[in-house]
Amino acid sequence: MGEEPAAIRFSNLKKRYGNVRALDGLALDVRRGEVFGLIGPDGSGKTTAMRIGCGLVVPDTGSAEVAGFDCVRQSRAVKEHLGYMPQRFSLYPDLTVSENLRFFADMFEVSAAERVKRQAELMEFSGLGPFLNRRAGALSGGMKQKLALCCTLIHTPDVLVLDEPTTGVDVVSRREFWNIIRGLASDGLALLVSTPYMDEAMLFDRVVLMHRGRAIAEGTPRAVTERFERRLLEIKGPGIREARERLLAADLPAVEVHRFGDRLHVVHDSEEQEAALARHLSGINVGVAPIRPDIEDAFVGLVSAEREASA
Repeated sequence: MGEEPAAIRFSNLKKRYGNVRALDGLALDVRRGEVFGLIGPDGSGKTTAMRIGCGLVVPDTGSAEVAGFDCVRQSRAVKEHLGYMPQRFSLYPDLTVSENLRFFADMFEVSAAERVKRQAELMEFSGLGPFLNRRAGALSGGMKQKLALCCTLIHTPDVLVLDEPTTGVDVVSRREFWNIIRGLASDGLALLVSTPYMDEAMLFDRVVLMHRGRAIAEGTPRAVTERFERRLLEIKGPGIREARERLLAADLPAVEVHRFGDRLHVVHDSEEQEAALARHLSGINVGVAPIRPDIEDAFVGLVSAEREASA
């Protein structure tokens, strides 16, 4: 028996908006039962790729397929299989949870009997059952995202495209939302999910790291992280601002200093460089320790290497 065809397949997608290169040869496959991540900062091409996959944008070159249907030539068939949750999902704030679900069920031509059955299932798995009669505008940010996902699922799609679904959601709601996502994958759905949060990368089965419209790495989160082969020191404490200024002024060869919130990550290659770093940090109120890289370090390293190669 041959391998099951991909639920989502992008082949050499390219798209320009004037002089802006939004996508430059993106290719990926997403399997059923898989949560696949598009990871990168704003402007990296994630949303353009997703809109092409939903048949909302036509690529300049390349092709996109969902459930075996071409997203340009067979967009109606694609929509029967696809649930799309954009960054700003348009819930109706004056309608209740139940009324929003009914509106989207009518839009997707879901029968009344099927809608009642489906609503009960969605309320159970999302935990929104006690809030059926609450207006959407009165829900918390996390609950609004859950309702948006329920509206996306009302017509029982088997492929989901979720564009930054956890952006602006508190940490607890993000965790709950990810539990829901993993449950949907366990039920056999294929999910293409984008996020700007590097700390969510390890929650995916596979990822593509995107930068300026290109995939700069693809694979399991662990495999992508292991592409970072240099040494790494973490610096934290009250004196990190002074530490950063001193290290940048020192301009040590082949040493990179990156700010990660309240920490510094210093990339280097040898014990000799580490000793030089220690001398420059002497007398500053910081803690210094070697650490294992995470996917954000891998991303920054890959972008730095790309910049050096194109310089």
